[in-house]
Amino acid sequence: MPPSINWCIRWAVCLSCILALIPKIRGSTLNCHKMCICASNIVSCSKMNLTMIPSDLPNYTAVLDISFNEITGLRAQWTRHKLPNLHNLLLSHNGLSFISSEAFIFVKQLRYLDLSSNVLRQLDEFIFEPLIHLEVLLLYNNHISQIDRTAFTGLGSLQKLYLSQNLISRFPLELVKDKNRLDKLSLLDLSSNRIKVLPIQDLQALPAYIKNGLYFHNNTLICDCELYSLMAHWNIRRLNSALDFKDDHTCVHPGPDKRVLRLYELNIHMNCSTFKETDREAYLEQTLILDCDTRHREVSKTWMLPGNIVVSPGNNLSAVVLPDGDLEIKTIRPEDSGVYTCFAVSEYLNETLYVVVKVHNFTLNGNGDTLNTAYTTLVGCLASVVLVLIYLYLTPCRCFCCPDKSKNHPEDSIHSSMLSVTPTHEDMATKAELNRHVAFIDPKDLHGQNGKVNPNGDEEVDEEAMQGKGKRKKSVADSISSVFSDTPIVV
Repeated sequence: MPPSINWCIRWAVCLSCILALIPKIRGSTLNCHKMCICASNIVSCSKMNLTMIPSDLPNYTAVLDISFNEITGLRAQWTRHKLPNLHNLLLSHNGLSFISSEAFIFVKQLRYLDLSSNVLRQLDEFIFEPLIHLEVLLLYNNHISQIDRTAFTGLGSLQKLYLSQNLISRFPLELVKDKNRLDKLSLLDLSSNRIKVLPIQDLQALPAYIKNGLYFHNNTLICDCELYSLMAHWNIRRLNSALDFKDDHTCVHPGPDKRVLRLYELNIHMNCSTFKETDREAYLEQTLILDCDTRHREVSKTWMLPGNIVVSPGNNLSAVVLPDGDLEIKTIRPEDSGVYTCFAVSEYLNETLYVVVKVHNFTLNGNGDTLNTAYTTLVGCLASVVLVLIYLYLTPCRCFCCPDKSKNHPEDSIHSSMLSVTPTHEDMATKAELNRHVAFIDPKDLHGQNGKVNPNGDEEVDEEAMQGKGKRKKSVADSISSVFSDTPIVV
């Protein structure tokens, strides 16, 4: 062999050894024809019986599909270098049971992450924190039973979160409320889990655009009327979370039989009252803010006052539209009562909301022009009681206030009462002078009359009964007497 050829062979071997020692920074040796299918910036390695993610992926990869394989863990160095263009990562239908807290440090540009249909059991703290651009996260059909309260911290761009068909028993309120809430979240799917109790009051206070995408059907919720009222309100508002899967909204009756009831039929099974929208109440001189609580965020809002008056920036009304679309009414008056209408318009939605305002004709601290009816009634009752007490206890006395009569006739005190005094025969003449007639009827004479007054107008009185006082005519009024006592009646 000529020396020139040997020299060329030696240089070729040396060059190949040098190239093998140079780290592969750009490009990849991934064989798309054997392991995966490459179509432009899409790399599909689905159903290839892979146990590990191919490490030498092209830098231009934008979509990576590794679903339906046998990958059990997503470790920190599953890719050797950054993939700045990767925005879709599909890892569903694997045997994933472990995700490293550093698994996403090289793929921070992800916007779509599919981890569904695996065997994940828990979500650790700050596990998704590097994914600041993530918009959609699929975690449904796993075995998740524990979610750390900081697991979704950092997902400021997340719009849709799917957690259905897991073993979750606690409603993750921190996702939609408080400082850790996801501001851009518009869909949270918690259906088909093991949630028994919902934070009803907190859910009622949420904006309509969050409630519109809050799904929790097919859970083991305990039936009660507050839950019925919540869903009835959402149904009236035509929220998607109430209308979609309407037949799957069920609950468990708290009785011993544990019956599964349809949630919208609790007004029949548990006598829950029918939901009615409550009016907004206000008082004189208050400042009232009306919320145009629409089902979507990006909408244009227009308000109309009672009397079909459209609120515009230059109409010099006491009502003004705030930057967020709410209506502010300053120094409210009774004539501001009525129905206020909010028109919400967007490219995909037209929605009309009605708010009924009732203005009371007095201030909140009670210094108004009118008196409360209950207060007026109470004052009248107290005045009546005072007058009755004065009449009973401060009326001049006819008997015990006269000491002379008490001394002259001590025996009369035995027969005295609060209403009358039993007279003796000696003072009959005195009573007659005062035009007062006293009738005495012996109980023996009443025998046969069955305790009733004499029906006849006049009657002769027996001399023995009057003890020699002579005969006289008795009027009907004179004949009235009690059958239980010989006490006369003064007429």
